Amino acid sequence: MKIFSARETELLRELEGLELAGFWQRAVAFLIDCFLMAVLLSVLMTLELNGWQHLRQMHGNSGPAEYHLPVVKELPIGGMKLQLINIEGNEVIHVAATVVVPVLYCGVLLWAGKGRTPGKRLLKIRVVSLAHRHITFWHAVERALGYGAAALELGFGFVQFFIHPYRRCAQDRLAETIVVTERSYQALQQKLSQQQVANDSVPVTHSEAYAPAQQA
Repeated sequence: MKIFSARETELLRELEGLELAGFWQRAVAFLIDCFLMAVLLSVLMTLELNGWQHLRQMHGNSGPAEYHLPVVKELPIGGMKLQLINIEGNEVIHVAATVVVPVLYCGVLLWAGKGRTPGKRLLKIRVVSLAHRHITFWHAVERALGYGAAALELGFGFVQFFIHPYRRCAQDRLAETIVVTERSYQALQQKLSQQQVANDSVPVTHSEAYAPAQQA
């Protein structure tokens, strides 16, 4: 039978006192990540176009390609419009540009970086889960999808930073996360490690070791 466990309460107590990241730290980190995503998308689109043209040449078709040539197009990422190279008329590229690449970038890199994308690493901030000691892969992907939810709310999901008492935007509430400064996070980890060492160094008496058995 499945039962409810309040183990998150202990985790929340551990996180008490962490310094929350400021608006400009988060905003600049987000812009850096958007720029890197734009570069990644442009590279992928260029490689895809070159592969398509190479495939046509292998089949002896050197005439005008039915495939549309690259054009500069506005691409919405996280509520922002970036000027990117895109290929019109190709739904696969459109889906990859607007969904797959941003989710993989923000999700996989956040998970692999233990709460830090390249932009957050440069601005010295970190995403921390309120439900797990280490952010899981699915929570990281869920948070990446939360950027789309924030944008669909006409940007109000990002404005919630100024409303929520713990500076949580829509993506934070969806994935149960907060964004803190790296300095305070490292200080907390050092404090927890010292407490663990202190607890391990406390000797256990003979009576304490057998207390549960005696009570049973």
